[in-house]
Amino acid sequence: MKQNTQQAQQAGEIFSAIVHTPFGGMGVRTAAGVLIEMVYLPKYFHEKAPTDVVAERAAKQIRRYIEKPGSAFKLPLAEVGSPFQQRVWKAIAEIPCGQVLTYGDVARRIKSAPRAVGQACGANWFPLVVPCHRVTAAGGLGGFSHQDDSDSFFLDVKRWLLQHEGVSGY
Repeated sequence: MKQNTQQAQQAGEIFSAIVHTPFGGMGVRTAAGVLIEMVYLPKYFHEKAPTDVVAERAAKQIRRYIEKPGSAFKLPLAEVGSPFQQRVWKAIAEIPCGQVLTYGDVARRIKSAPRAVGQACGANWFPLVVPCHRVTAAGGLGGFSHQDDSDSFFLDVKRWLLQHEGVSGY
């Protein structure tokens, strides 16, 4: 418990906002007028009021998504990732709310390999904005955020997000 409290205090220092969600929290980091990272956080992280305009916009859009999962995100994003990762993230961003594709489906669309797509999904700096939760394994849920079946927090987040968007069976 003491470690959780310490982690939460440190998070308050590095995040520009923390938004409470039904699955836990969403940490938002901004710098120089752009969003530089979004992070899924366990429930013991307390909400933090936005410290700047971009963090305020991100927090508002996260809350809107929680209320209405089909809501689009329109935020200034930092230019991160390799050209390949950016291609994968662009393909994932085109998956409509309430639908899923497999890693193989995305790989075929961009002429790549499923494992490479999975690695790019796990390296996503902007979850929710780039909805990697909409990408699953051919035989089930798959991993999430570079986590596997042994880390139930992230897989529980993925399940919640899919159910929230009306996708069942996971």
